[in-house]
Amino acid sequence: MIFKESKLKGLFIIEPTIFKDDRGYFFESFNNKHFEQKTGFSVNFVQDNESKSQKNVLRGLHFQNNPFAQGKLVRVIQGSVLDVAVDLRKNSKTYGQHIKEIISAENKRMMYIPEGFAHGFATLENDTIFSYKCTNYYHKDSEDCILYNDPLLNIDWNVNSPILSEKDKLGKKFSSFVSKF
Repeated sequence: MIFKESKLKGLFIIEPTIFKDDRGYFFESFNNKHFEQKTGFSVNFVQDNESKSQKNVLRGLHFQNNPFAQGKLVRVIQGSVLDVAVDLRKNSKTYGQHIKEIISAENKRMMYIPEGFAHGFATLENDTIFSYKCTNYYHKDSEDCILYNDPLLNIDWNVNSPILSEKDKLGKKFSSFVSKF
């Protein structure tokens, strides 16, 4: 596996080693020993989530506040997404900055998003299956959402008319957001 730390400290793009032959392919999607060696993070994934979405669905920008903050290891099983993470760590040099990455069933890339980031994705194909591991359990009272199209964040989602949930339509403006990270 190749681990590349992004411009946002602690956030990694992971490219697995894929073994292909005439039968198909095989790859390790997670190895705790390699993960700790390459990232310096000791993680304990406690919950796996999966969603299926049609093209142009936009989910985000979501996070959970402390003490229920979550680190996430995200990947796509079918289809493709534009994956986005925003740094919410108020003492970080990259506070308010974001990273975007195309993650797909074809390229098999993964992204590790540590606690202190908002996360979202826009689906680029119909029937996209998105999967992620979490370091903490879902806790409704701790969940939060920042408006996906906030002008201060200036994220180009590459989607003209995103399909949104009511929660995502009502996300907080970044200018009024007070980080607890």
